[in-house]
Amino acid sequence: MKNIYDCIVIGAGAAGIFASISCAKNEKKVLLLEKLPKIASKLKATGGGKCNITNTLTQDDFISKFGKNGRFIQSALDEFSQQDLQYFFNSIGVETIARDGFRVFPINHSSTIILEALNKELENQKVEVKTSINIENIKKEEEFFYIKTSNETFISKNIIVATGGLGYPTLGATGDGYNFASNFGHTISKTHPAMMPLFTKEKNFGSCKADTISKAILKVNIPKYKKLKLVGDLIFTSQGLRGPVILDFAREITPILSTYNEVPLLINFIKGKNEEEIFQHLKNEILKNPQDNILQNLETLLASSVANEILNLCEIKTNIRFKQIDGIKREKLIKTLAWTPFTIIGHDGFKQAMITRGGISLKEIDSKTMQSRLIEGLYFCGELVDIDGPCGGYNLQWSFSSGYLAGKLKK
Repeated sequence: MKNIYDCIVIGAGAAGIFASISCAKNEKKVLLLEKLPKIASKLKATGGGKCNITNTLTQDDFISKFGKNGRFIQSALDEFSQQDLQYFFNSIGVETIARDGFRVFPINHSSTIILEALNKELENQKVEVKTSINIENIKKEEEFFYIKTSNETFISKNIIVATGGLGYPTLGATGDGYNFASNFGHTISKTHPAMMPLFTKEKNFGSCKADTISKAILKVNIPKYKKLKLVGDLIFTSQGLRGPVILDFAREITPILSTYNEVPLLINFIKGKNEEEIFQHLKNEILKNPQDNILQNLETLLASSVANEILNLCEIKTNIRFKQIDGIKREKLIKTLAWTPFTIIGHDGFKQAMITRGGISLKEIDSKTMQSRLIEGLYFCGELVDIDGPCGGYNLQWSFSSGYLAGKLKK
């Protein structure tokens, strides 16, 4: 029959496309279904359209970045590693490069060439692709899955669900995959938006938008979460904070924010200098330039705009000298320079979230095959499952690798 397949893949993002290609290479009849008019909309938008596909870390270091669930991805990486990914793209005409020695991009830094090459490879592997498909129901009777759409029903012995998470609903994220999994008895851990800017109670640092703080150190100022700490580049916005370190830290902050109304942070803007080192630095500057005011002293540590706002925070005039500051304010200044307090009060939700934290319980998925432990022939991959990593190609590599592994099929 026309509508019977060896495998039907639901969701034509990074994971779904690689699952389809992997499956078709094993001489299976494959159908790839996508609800949007075009495939890979989110992949095209990744990294502002530059598409950081992976990175050059060793496998152990790569896995460690995924935290406590990291070991789950071992089999997927063994099956399809970072090197395998680059070789694959090179084989279909996409040259890759890691100009900074870490992040791997297509050589022209454009996702368009990746999409064109993947489209061509789907054709070469004879994967049937159907777009603008609205799935109404999925059920399993005996050994076959029946996927009912608004127009027809498709039948397959195996299905791979690769619908992604909830981030960027404008690019097709609706949570369908969670519903499909739940209907088959799977547990969905609580989902949170991740990898996005954060809003702070403090708005005065919005005047510092032109300055990027390199190697800022962030930590959560709640005893229960005192081990949460991250280092990276930070950018100020009119509403709060962004930049790579914030995008990564948002993975930790959004779950806490769902419990607490506010999350207090402490941020060191001066590459980890402690109070004693800061005080000694200022003393040395005063000896070298005794006529300089406190703002000029601080400009040797910080961008002028940031130094100005910290002085405002400590209620210290910018034109006085360090020796003229009274003892209590001087102590407050040194403490604030070492750890500037911020309060996270919100975010834009899934609207601006690049990834989703949470998803289908890993206990219910066989990491060696990506097959459901509950339903034979049902597979999951990519962002849909309860795995997420930081910025830097981690999440795309996971999508590619888990999709490729799922596409091998257990039978």
